[in-house]
Amino acid sequence: MPARSMDPRTRRSRSALETALRELIAERDLSQISVSDITKRASVNRSTFYEHYTDVHDLAAAACTTVFDELVAASPTVVPPLNAEGSPTVELLPELFAHVAEHAPLYRALLGDDGSARVINHLLHRMTVAAHVRRVPAETAGAAGAADVPVRPSPAPAPTGEDPADIPHDPAAAFVAGAVLGTVVDWLRRGCPGTPETMAAALWPLLIGTARAAGWGTEGPGAAQAAE
Repeated sequence: MPARSMDPRTRRSRSALETALRELIAERDLSQISVSDITKRASVNRSTFYEHYTDVHDLAAAACTTVFDELVAASPTVVPPLNAEGSPTVELLPELFAHVAEHAPLYRALLGDDGSARVINHLLHRMTVAAHVRRVPAETAGAAGAADVPVRPSPAPAPTGEDPADIPHDPAAAFVAGAVLGTVVDWLRRGCPGTPETMAAALWPLLIGTARAAGWGTEGPGAAQAAE
């Protein structure tokens, strides 16, 4: 996406365009929304649109940044450290699926059959980066190549706008991010059957198995507390 200018006029224009798209998504499929529809709803001209976004899909990724941030923060793309008994110290899945259910129309429009592959790839990349950043200590990841990065839990904070744009090749992080996002998309496609707790109970053991297989062992604060 184009670099974001922080001057007041640009902020107003971007906010108007993003708000217009979110309103239109509630009314029709993303594939049925044109640049003209958006600019008319936002009361700006087409040249203003193209000063900030390349097309509707570019705007869609930006317009949903706040919601995406909430999804990434709630997502167990970082399977948390296991304690000394081999059990997870935290379970975020109910929160994840509750968030998806709350914003189901928006996510269905963006991630469904008539959604945007670019938006899906954008979100998947952010989830993979979040998994890597939280799992691998920043100082280690920055100093080592992909083959040298130890696979272990990290106390890194939740993902923010300061996360790196790219990361070393991390198959484990990509695998878990893809599994979580794929489950979310399937749940949306089926009309979100069951409760967030039901979905969490079905998926959580699989993620824990992945954590063990990837070597995300019993290190970290949870293990220390359990051992005391």
